[in-house]
Amino acid sequence: MTLMDAPKFDVSRERRNRNLLITGIVIAVLAAVSVGSWAVEIPWQIWHWPADHRVNNFLATVESGDLQRAFGLWNNDPDWQQHPDQYKAYGFADFQKDWGAASDYGVIKSHNIVVAHRVGNGVVMGVNINGGKTPIFLRVDNKTKTIGFSPVELYLGP
Repeated sequence: MTLMDAPKFDVSRERRNRNLLITGIVIAVLAAVSVGSWAVEIPWQIWHWPADHRVNNFLATVESGDLQRAFGLWNNDPDWQQHPDQYKAYGFADFQKDWGAASDYGVIKSHNIVVAHRVGNGVVMGVNINGGKTPIFLRVDNKTKTIGFSPVELYLGP
């Protein structure tokens, strides 16, 4: 074949090659964004892991129905029954009203931490209870490791 006998230009083949190139670039960009956002989120998940773990343990204990042990986790005091006078401000009776079967949530069967951020000297996290749409906000104090209701509500986005 000589230079003058070049093959005819194939429009469909060029269109297919261009579309494959564009598709490959789009897939590569989406993969880079996915990996980048995953890599950015990992340090924050590790940073809040102790508080997440504490709240998960607390809520798993509430789900199991062991409210006395859950109250000990709430106050970071497993021997709270030896000195209940220390917890008069928010005693076990109040705790049962908030977390027992007669609470606003009923029997708690599941939970999901949807957001967690460091606020002051603690971590505030939003937790969906029983698949609810509106989370409750709990706070874990970094120093005392106690759990409490947070006065701060975190923005969950649109």
